[in-house]
Formats: sequence, C-alpha cells, structure tokens
Amino acid sequence: MKTTKKLVLVVTLMFGTLISYANNANDFNTILNAKKVRIGFKNVKKGHLLTVKDDNNVQLHSEIISQKGDLNKIFDFSSLNDGKYTVELSKDFEIVIKTFNVKNNRVLFNNNSKSVIYKPLIRNDENILMISKIDFNKKPLKIVVYYNNEVIYKETIEDNTVLNRVYKLNQDIKGEYSAVVYTNNRSYVKNFKI
Repeated sequence: MKTTKKLVLVVTLMFGTLISYANNANDFNTILNAKKVRIGFKNVKKGHLLTVKDDNNVQLHSEIISQKGDLNKIFDFSSLNDGKYTVELSKDFEIVIKTFNVKNNRVLFNNNSKSVIYKPLIRNDENILMISKIDFNKKPLKIVVYYNNEVIYKETIEDNTVLNRVYKLNQDIKGEYSAVVYTNNRSYVKNFKI
C-alpha cells in the first residue's frame, strides 16, 4: 500500500511538471537571413543538453546549458548538406525537438515542426523498481532489467498512453542492477544497487 501511494505521488508530480512545461512552451525560432537561424527555448536550466543532429541521427553539435533562463542561440547552418536536421533540447522530463531543412545553402525552418518526447521516470526504492512514462503517440516501449550485466527481465509494451510499472526485486540478491527503457529510437538507463 505504501508503494502504491508513492507511485501515485510520483505520477502526480510528473503530470504537474509536464503541465508546467507545456504552459511555458513559448519557444521561438527566427530566420535572420538565408543562412543564419536564431533558435530559442524558454525556461532552460543549467545542465540541460542542446544538440543538433542530421537525418541519420548523427550528432553535429552538442553543448550543456550553463545558466538558467531563456536560451537564444544563433547558428549558421548554410554549410550543411541539403537535408533534414533537428535541434533538440533535453530537459529534466522531456526532449523538445525542432526540425529544419537545408536546401541550396538556405535554411528553411518550420515553426510548426516542434515535437516533444516525454522521458520515462525510472526510480528505485531499495528493492522496488518503479517506471512511469507518458506517450501520447503510443510508441512501443521495451523494458529490460539487468543484474550484474545479465538480463533478468524484459517486457515490450505497445499502445499505452500512460505507463506505470512496479517491479519487486528479491532483496536478498545483492549486487548491481540496471533498468533500461527503449522507446522512440532512444534508451534511458537507471543504474542502482541492492
């Protein structure tokens, strides 16, 4: 019963945080000229990660945000090959993705291209492992639990908007554990000990 109350509290806090992020989602993009783009995000925090990737998911630029507030970066993408690219801001509980195209050394930014991926929340409390995830697109999700680098449990979940899982591990089996969640062509890892 105590674990259920904790899980409900975690899910409630997660929804509150997501609603807060949604209310502050007035991010901006401006094409300054045919080559330069100003990309902005509201309410970033120190430690968030900004990346630029090509259509093959190859990382072209990465930086850790060094201060809290609004982020305003100017990029010259004109030297990139023609194609589709993304700018991603990895926040605490979500990844904000903006796409743009480069064609004939010109940057074409679609302000309506913004999408959000909500990260899973992976927690452990002694031998209780809790995993929560919101996915409005209902993408398949795979959970794998490792003990000393060996798979001890795996599960694939499909067609779920809200995922809440609680796993009870044997408290007598001490060692190194990892919980990995695979979804949206990404993986999220939580390492812990019992």
